[in-house]
Amino acid sequence: MTKPKIVSQQLIAETRLFRVEQLGLEFGNGEKRVYERLLGGKTGSVLVIPMLDDETVLLIREYSAGSQDYQLALPKGRMEPGEDPLQAANREMQEEVGYAAKKLEILKTFTIAPAYIQHHTYAILARDLYPQQLIGDEPEPIEVVPWKLSDWDNLVAQPDFTEARSIAALCLARNVLR
Repeated sequence: MTKPKIVSQQLIAETRLFRVEQLGLEFGNGEKRVYERLLGGKTGSVLVIPMLDDETVLLIREYSAGSQDYQLALPKGRMEPGEDPLQAANREMQEEVGYAAKKLEILKTFTIAPAYIQHHTYAILARDLYPQQLIGDEPEPIEVVPWKLSDWDNLVAQPDFTEARSIAALCLARNVLR
């Protein structure tokens, strides 16, 4: 298929965290539509699957403003300018769970609602961990929750384990680790 032609492009709103862009598109059949999308950061983000051993993943529980509750999820964060995904993953792990990894592997790049959000997240499997702490930008200490992958059914049943990226990344990691 031929991509639609962009006939207009305008930034219509901007906050400290978000930018909204309006796109005028013309499709191959002549149809015209106006779309709005959230523009992601220029660098993307990482979601890390830190494996303490072959069976234990380190999850975090931290406050999520979107759900207005504490959520259990994988460590994550934005990539800083000049960082590649593996460097960002190692830094985020050190900030959020107090470990660095000797072995890092990109499993997949995720999008979230690609019809409306221009953003990508690298899911990274981290193994051969060793203690290494960096100070992060979190407003309060993050709870680190070790979880056995063999207890998968109980994990997905947790009412505070709802983030789709974390669930998908752990599914991918479980397949790689088998």
